[in-house]
Amino acid sequence: MEGYNYLRKLVLVGVKMVALLGKPSSLMHEIRIEKVGDWNLFKFSESLQLRMENLLEKKKADELTLDEIAELDAIGELDRIFSHINAMIAAQNAN
Repeated sequence: MEGYNYLRKLVLVGVKMVALLGKPSSLMHEIRIEKVGDWNLFKFSESLQLRMENLLEKKKADELTLDEIAELDAIGELDRIFSHINAMIAAQNAN
């Protein structure tokens, strides 16, 4: 029964992550463009950055809820996308 509960929890997390990741536009109000030197880079708002840091601390303490696991995954995915886009902008401007 314990193995079943673990699998059930993983499935629920997966379903919630898919639901959240399917709607990245829900975080559009938390995205800004910041001038850094000569470049305009994508950044999180201060509130979203603080939320991500708070969730990471809870993750370290193994205190995340299922909803928070999905939320952190969605924010992390956006962070990876922005890092990639910002790197592309930097590379283009370096040439």
